[in-house]
Amino acid sequence: MKYLTEFRNGEIARTLAREIHALATRPWKIMEVCGGQTHSIIRNGIDQMLPAEIEMVHGPGCPVCVTPLELIDKALAIAAQPGVIFCSFGDMLRVPGSTGDLFEVKSRGGDVRIVYSPLDAVDLAVKNPGKEVVFFGVGFETTAPANAMSVHLARRRGIGNFSLLVSHVLVPPAIEAILQSPGNEVQAFLAAGHVCSVMGYWEYPPLAEKYGVPIIVTGFEPLDLLDGIRRAVQQLERGEAQVENAYERIVSYAGNLEAQQLLARVFEVTDRAWRGIGVIPRSGWRLNAEYREFDAELRFKVQEIRAHESSLCRSGDVLRGVIKPSQCGAFGTECTPRHPLGATMVSNEGACAAYYNYGRLLSAEQLAGKTAASS
Repeated sequence: MKYLTEFRNGEIARTLAREIHALATRPWKIMEVCGGQTHSIIRNGIDQMLPAEIEMVHGPGCPVCVTPLELIDKALAIAAQPGVIFCSFGDMLRVPGSTGDLFEVKSRGGDVRIVYSPLDAVDLAVKNPGKEVVFFGVGFETTAPANAMSVHLARRRGIGNFSLLVSHVLVPPAIEAILQSPGNEVQAFLAAGHVCSVMGYWEYPPLAEKYGVPIIVTGFEPLDLLDGIRRAVQQLERGEAQVENAYERIVSYAGNLEAQQLLARVFEVTDRAWRGIGVIPRSGWRLNAEYREFDAELRFKVQEIRAHESSLCRSGDVLRGVIKPSQCGAFGTECTPRHPLGATMVSNEGACAAYYNYGRLLSAEQLAGKTAASS
């Protein structure tokens, strides 16, 4: 299949890995922003192909994972109300809130449904005029255009029983927050190719210049990631800090202008809370005044719901790249995919899920200790 098997060629992967080994002369920390990239790195053993000098740090680019606990609680409160059809993508249904998850609401009689597009939820609203249909609009810039289109269509067609629970966050402010955080050690970034396919990468050069970090726009297949890492190491070794597009088959500098115009028409930039991280200024979108009537938080009056994170869960440290998932004391014990403490263990893009599913159950330090003890 074009653009699939070509980017999984083992011999080319080994060649790229050899080039990275030859380039690296000192330790470097590179963050892959996207959770999909994290899963590909762990699933394909890319982290194990790299020289000891290169450490991959897992970033906050899992939209399910960074959705704040209080917003999950708002979703639970709305979904439990009579006369509501609550729609979501499937990976949100197992994300734990303070009192359970959406599957539990469904088991108690709530009408919770998995859909494959927000436009499916709009169709449900048309077919169920006596019900309030709510779509859980979670995601980065990648999924935002479809969510914007859903409320745009609902307004144009006069569908008054549809609303959107919005949790949209933006990648560039998150990168800047990481770079500004005390003790930050990240020296380069692999930017998420699917985000840049919508937004382009015109926002990244000022960040690269201001903080002196290389940023490589990268895809998700093994060769995409190895090429992105190679380019990052090459820049780091040369003392450069440029933005490179290593995903030209998908991404352009300007991005999808029609999608950006739709986003600007429906949303406005706002401060957003990120789960485990806190509030990042101007890091998200909300519905603007023209579309505010479709805001589920306002319609169901759940704005004042507040929540407190589990003291056992260190997902925030994982999302900031401070620790690896296996360095959390609850990982694999109190926190498993069957009984998760946080979204990073259940999301399809969560770093903790990647480590659990693909066998990275010990940290490098723990593994070294066991090896030393057995020798």
